Parts: sequence; structure tokens; C-alpha cells
Amino acid sequence: MTEMVFAALQEAFGNFLRSVAAFLPRALITVSIVLAGWLIATICRRATRYLLTRMGFGRLCDRQGVTELLRSADLPPAEALAASAVFWLVWVGFMLSGVDVLGFAALQGLLSEFALFVPRLLVAVVILVVGFVLANVAWRATLLAAVNAKVPSPRVLSGTVRGLALILTAAMALDQIAVARTIVLTAFAIAFGAVMLGLAIAFGVGGGGIARRILDHWFPERTAPDPSEKVGHL
Repeated sequence: MTEMVFAALQEAFGNFLRSVAAFLPRALITVSIVLAGWLIATICRRATRYLLTRMGFGRLCDRQGVTELLRSADLPPAEALAASAVFWLVWVGFMLSGVDVLGFAALQGLLSEFALFVPRLLVAVVILVVGFVLANVAWRATLLAAVNAKVPSPRVLSGTVRGLALILTAAMALDQIAVARTIVLTAFAIAFGAVMLGLAIAFGVGGGGIARRILDHWFPERTAPDPSEKVGHL
């Protein structure tokens, strides 16, 4: 009996040593990949920030109001934020590749999902940037047109246009990365409908006089000519 127990323990210890011997090379490869990924991600971060600075990305963000928005949210400048995003994307990709070397079947699916998620995330970031720029352009154009047309409360009107454009942009970005797609679409439809209904009720109830003045300004009434003043042809 004692010999059987001793043999079982000896076999278990031998299997453990063989498992460790087979695992150690993969662990060293994983550590090497993670360290190399950190170095490459650091280089990519510095290169991204340098290129964005040379291209005048910071000045563009200043003109579009992105810098002020990031400052109010206690976030770093736009070029530093973009460089950090590149760093984490590259490093996480290397970390997942390193973990995949360990041979864990549960993490192989995670690596595949991450590879599919990165392009969607990049497209979502592009949508956010382009949407924010277009929202600012629409805000300025609406404000200028409203001021020239002498529309009452031009800042409120332009701010509403900008807010709606930003909400639409955020909904498109979230739909692109498939984050709670049904909830986002439903919430956007409800919020958009509620805002439009509220604006319509508020304008109809409290802004009747304003609407009348706007219509009178844009479409002045034309008085019919007096028949007695008509001059006949000779």
C-alpha cells in the first residue's frame, strides 16, 4: 500500500515537473513579447505625438474648440490623448498575442474578438472626430445665418443644432463598436423624439409671437394694388 502511494506521488511530481518544463519556455516567450510590445508601443506613442504636432493637429483642435472641451474635462491635449490611445492599442495587441502563446484556449477567442474590435474602434474614433468638427461648423454657420437673418435667440438655436449633431455622432460611434446597440438606438430615438416634441410644444405655446414676427419678416404681406391707380395702355 505504501509503495502504491509513493509511486502515485512520484508520478504526479514527475508530471508536474514535465508541465513546468513545457510551460517555462512559453512563459519566457510571453514575457519577451510583452516587453517588446511595450517598447514598440512607446515608440509609436512618441512618433504619433511628434507627427500630430508637426501637422498642426493641436492648432486645428484649438480652432474647433476641442482643446477647450478636453481642458474642461481635465483631459490631456488632443495630440497626447491620441498618442496614448495608439500606445494602449499596440500594447494590448502585443499582450494578447503573448498570452496566446501560453496556449490557453479561453484566451484565443478573446484575441480573435480583439482583432475584430480594433478596426471598429478606429472607425468610431474617426466618426467622433469628424462629427465634432462638423458639429462646430454647423454651430458657427447656424449662428452666423441666424444673426444675419435677425432671428431671436441665435445662440440658443445654434447650440441646439450643435447638441443634436453631437448626439447623432455619439450614437453612430456607439453603434459602430456595437456597445449595447439596441439600448443605444432605442435611447437615441426616445431622446430625439422627446427633444423635438418638447421644442415643438415650447415654441408653439410660448413662442407664437416670435413665430409670427419671423414669418412676417420672411414673408411680408403684399397689399393689393388700387384699381384706380392702374394706368391704361395708350
